[in-house]
Amino acid sequence: MSIDNLTVGQLKELGSMFGRTPQLNVHESFFEVGKNYFIRTVTHHHTGRCIRVAPTFIVLIDAAWIADDGRFANAMLTGDFSEVEPYPDGAEVCVSLGALIDAVECKYPLPKEQK
Repeated sequence: MSIDNLTVGQLKELGSMFGRTPQLNVHESFFEVGKNYFIRTVTHHHTGRCIRVAPTFIVLIDAAWIADDGRFANAMLTGDFSEVEPYPDGAEVCVSLGALIDAVECKYPLPKEQK
Protein backbone atom coordinates (compact mmCIF):
# COMPACT_ATOMS: atom_id res chain seq x y z
CA MET A 1 0.00 0.00 0.00
CA SER A 2 1.29 3.44 -0.99
CA ILE A 3 0.50 6.48 1.16
CA ASP A 4 -0.11 8.43 -2.06
CA ASN A 5 -3.11 6.22 -2.84
CA LEU A 6 -4.91 6.55 0.51
CA THR A 7 -8.42 7.98 0.55
CA VAL A 8 -9.48 10.79 2.90
CA GLY A 9 -11.44 8.22 4.93
CA GLN A 10 -8.38 6.01 5.29
CA LEU A 11 -6.28 9.00 6.39
CA LYS A 12 -8.88 9.89 9.03
CA GLU A 13 -8.93 6.29 10.24
CA LEU A 14 -5.14 6.24 10.52
CA GLY A 15 -5.18 9.59 12.32
CA SER A 16 -7.73 8.34 14.85
CA MET A 17 -5.46 5.37 15.66
CA PHE A 18 -2.86 7.86 16.81
CA GLY A 19 -5.31 10.14 18.61
CA ARG A 20 -5.42 12.79 15.90
CA THR A 21 -7.63 13.41 12.89
CA PRO A 22 -5.88 15.07 9.95
CA GLN A 23 -7.04 18.63 9.27
CA LEU A 24 -7.84 19.27 5.64
CA ASN A 25 -7.75 22.98 4.81
CA VAL A 26 -9.57 23.67 1.57
CA HIS A 27 -9.61 27.45 2.15
CA GLU A 28 -5.91 27.97 1.51
CA SER A 29 -6.19 26.58 -1.99
CA PHE A 30 -8.82 29.17 -3.00
CA PHE A 31 -7.72 32.46 -1.45
CA GLU A 32 -4.65 34.23 -2.83
CA VAL A 33 -2.79 37.08 -1.16
CA GLY A 34 -3.22 40.32 -3.09
CA LYS A 35 -6.59 39.47 -4.65
CA ASN A 36 -9.92 41.14 -3.82
CA TYR A 37 -12.83 39.05 -2.54
CA PHE A 38 -16.51 39.20 -1.71
CA ILE A 39 -17.07 36.80 1.20
CA ARG A 40 -20.37 35.62 2.70
CA THR A 41 -20.44 34.10 6.17
CA VAL A 42 -23.46 32.89 8.12
CA THR A 43 -23.97 36.39 9.55
CA HIS A 44 -22.09 38.96 7.43
CA HIS A 45 -20.90 39.84 3.94
CA HIS A 46 -17.47 41.44 3.45
CA THR A 47 -15.31 42.77 0.66
CA GLY A 48 -11.58 43.32 0.90
CA ARG A 49 -8.10 42.54 -0.32
CA CYS A 50 -6.51 39.38 1.11
CA ILE A 51 -3.23 40.00 2.92
CA ARG A 52 -2.96 36.70 4.82
CA VAL A 53 -4.63 33.29 5.04
CA ALA A 54 -4.42 31.14 8.15
CA PRO A 55 -6.01 27.75 8.81
CA THR A 56 -9.07 29.32 10.50
CA PHE A 57 -9.31 32.88 9.14
CA ILE A 58 -8.53 35.24 6.29
CA VAL A 59 -7.21 38.76 6.88
CA LEU A 60 -8.52 41.58 4.66
CA ILE A 61 -7.56 45.22 4.25
CA ASP A 62 -9.46 47.91 2.33
CA ALA A 63 -12.41 46.01 3.77
CA ALA A 64 -16.09 46.80 4.04
CA TRP A 65 -19.09 45.19 5.68
CA ILE A 66 -21.78 44.88 3.04
CA ALA A 67 -24.97 45.46 5.03
CA ASP A 68 -27.19 44.99 1.94
CA ASP A 69 -25.88 43.68 -1.35
CA GLY A 70 -29.03 44.66 -3.29
CA ARG A 71 -29.67 42.62 -6.41
CA PHE A 72 -27.05 39.92 -5.96
CA ALA A 73 -26.21 39.15 -9.60
CA ASN A 74 -25.84 42.85 -10.40
CA ALA A 75 -23.69 43.43 -7.31
CA MET A 76 -21.36 40.57 -8.25
CA LEU A 77 -20.88 42.01 -11.74
CA THR A 78 -20.49 45.67 -10.84
CA GLY A 79 -19.69 46.00 -7.14
CA ASP A 80 -22.67 48.35 -6.76
CA PHE A 81 -24.03 47.38 -3.33
CA SER A 82 -27.10 48.94 -1.70
CA GLU A 83 -25.46 49.49 1.72
CA VAL A 84 -21.72 49.65 2.43
CA GLU A 85 -20.00 50.22 5.78
CA PRO A 86 -16.24 50.52 5.20
CA TYR A 87 -13.70 49.76 7.90
CA PRO A 88 -11.19 52.52 8.72
CA ASP A 89 -8.24 52.91 6.32
CA GLY A 90 -5.50 50.41 7.10
CA ALA A 91 -7.68 48.26 9.39
CA GLU A 92 -6.91 44.55 9.21
CA VAL A 93 -10.14 42.57 9.34
CA CYS A 94 -10.17 38.88 10.31
CA VAL A 95 -12.97 36.80 8.82
CA SER A 96 -13.57 33.33 10.25
CA LEU A 97 -13.42 30.57 7.67
CA GLY A 98 -15.46 28.37 10.00
CA ALA A 99 -18.49 30.53 9.19
CA LEU A 100 -17.77 30.73 5.45
CA ILE A 101 -20.69 30.14 3.11
CA ASP A 102 -19.10 31.21 -0.15
CA ALA A 103 -16.54 33.58 -1.62
CA VAL A 104 -15.77 34.98 -5.03
CA GLU A 105 -12.90 37.03 -6.42
CA CYS A 106 -13.97 40.64 -7.08
CA LYS A 107 -13.32 41.84 -10.61
CA TYR A 108 -14.56 45.35 -9.73
CA PRO A 109 -12.99 48.08 -7.54
CA LEU A 110 -13.57 47.51 -3.83
CA PRO A 111 -16.26 49.74 -2.33
CA LYS A 112 -14.68 52.41 -0.10
CA GLU A 113 -17.50 54.92 0.41
CA GLN A 114 -20.25 54.53 2.99
CA LYS A 115 -23.73 54.28 1.58
